[in-house]
Amino acid sequence: MRGNVLLLSCAIFVLAGPASGAGDPVKGAKLHSNCMGCHGTELYVPPRAKVKTLAALRKETQNWNDRMNPKFVKQEIEDIVAYLNVSFYKF
Repeated sequence: MRGNVLLLSCAIFVLAGPASGAGDPVKGAKLHSNCMGCHGTELYVPPRAKVKTLAALRKETQNWNDRMNPKFVKQEIEDIVAYLNVSFYKF
Protein backbone atom coordinates (compact mmCIF):
# COMPACT_ATOMS: atom_id res chain seq x y z
CA MET A 1 0.00 0.00 0.00
CA ARG A 2 2.75 2.42 0.98
CA GLY A 3 4.59 1.77 -2.31
CA ASN A 4 1.43 2.48 -4.29
CA VAL A 5 0.98 5.83 -2.56
CA LEU A 6 4.59 6.76 -3.26
CA LEU A 7 4.30 5.70 -6.89
CA LEU A 8 1.06 7.67 -7.31
CA SER A 9 2.64 10.75 -5.71
CA CYS A 10 5.63 10.57 -8.05
CA ALA A 11 3.39 10.13 -11.09
CA ILE A 12 1.33 13.20 -10.17
CA PHE A 13 4.50 15.24 -9.67
CA VAL A 14 5.92 14.20 -13.05
CA LEU A 15 2.66 14.77 -14.92
CA ALA A 16 2.18 18.18 -13.34
CA GLY A 17 5.41 19.45 -14.89
CA PRO A 18 6.99 22.76 -13.90
CA ALA A 19 4.93 25.30 -12.01
CA SER A 20 3.08 27.46 -14.50
CA GLY A 21 3.71 31.14 -14.26
CA ALA A 22 7.07 30.69 -12.58
CA GLY A 23 9.19 33.71 -13.38
CA ASP A 24 12.86 33.93 -14.31
CA PRO A 25 14.55 36.72 -12.34
CA VAL A 26 17.45 36.95 -14.81
CA LYS A 27 15.06 37.58 -17.71
CA GLY A 28 13.05 39.87 -15.42
CA ALA A 29 16.11 42.02 -14.71
CA LYS A 30 16.59 42.61 -18.43
CA LEU A 31 12.90 43.37 -18.95
CA HIS A 32 12.85 45.68 -15.93
CA SER A 33 15.28 48.01 -17.65
CA ASN A 34 12.26 49.19 -19.70
CA CYS A 35 10.67 50.44 -16.47
CA MET A 36 13.67 52.55 -15.53
CA GLY A 37 12.77 55.23 -18.08
CA CYS A 38 9.99 56.41 -15.77
CA HIS A 39 11.24 55.52 -12.29
CA GLY A 40 14.17 54.10 -10.40
CA THR A 41 14.32 51.37 -7.77
CA GLU A 42 13.47 53.82 -4.98
CA LEU A 43 9.85 52.68 -5.30
CA TYR A 44 10.78 49.22 -4.03
CA VAL A 45 12.38 50.15 -0.72
CA PRO A 46 11.04 51.81 2.43
CA PRO A 47 9.65 54.36 2.93
CA ARG A 48 8.18 54.42 -0.61
CA ALA A 49 7.50 50.68 -0.89
CA LYS A 50 3.78 50.03 -0.57
CA VAL A 51 3.63 46.41 -1.74
CA LYS A 52 3.31 43.96 1.17
CA THR A 53 2.65 40.57 -0.48
CA LEU A 54 3.68 38.62 -3.56
CA ALA A 55 0.10 38.79 -4.85
CA ALA A 56 0.13 42.57 -4.46
CA LEU A 57 3.48 42.76 -6.27
CA ARG A 58 2.05 40.77 -9.18
CA LYS A 59 -1.08 42.96 -9.30
CA GLU A 60 0.92 46.19 -9.14
CA THR A 61 3.22 44.98 -11.93
CA GLN A 62 0.21 44.12 -14.06
CA ASN A 63 -1.32 47.54 -13.36
CA TRP A 64 1.85 49.35 -14.45
CA ASN A 65 1.94 47.21 -17.57
CA ASP A 66 -1.03 49.26 -18.83
CA ARG A 67 1.39 52.17 -19.29
CA MET A 68 3.86 50.14 -21.37
CA ASN A 69 3.99 50.22 -25.15
CA PRO A 70 4.36 47.50 -26.19
CA LYS A 71 2.87 45.75 -23.19
CA PHE A 72 4.62 42.85 -21.51
CA VAL A 73 3.08 39.41 -22.05
CA LYS A 74 2.03 37.31 -19.04
CA GLN A 75 5.33 35.39 -18.83
CA GLU A 76 7.33 38.61 -18.97
CA ILE A 77 5.28 39.99 -16.08
CA GLU A 78 6.07 36.83 -14.11
CA ASP A 79 9.77 37.30 -14.92
CA ILE A 80 9.68 40.91 -13.71
CA VAL A 81 7.83 39.89 -10.54
CA ALA A 82 10.47 37.21 -9.90
CA TYR A 83 13.26 39.77 -10.38
CA LEU A 84 11.64 42.33 -8.09
CA ASN A 85 10.93 39.74 -5.44
CA VAL A 86 14.46 38.29 -5.44
CA SER A 87 16.14 41.68 -5.60
CA PHE A 88 13.97 43.81 -3.33
CA TYR A 89 10.90 42.32 -1.65
CA LYS A 90 11.88 38.75 -0.70
CA PHE A 91 8.34 37.44 -0.06
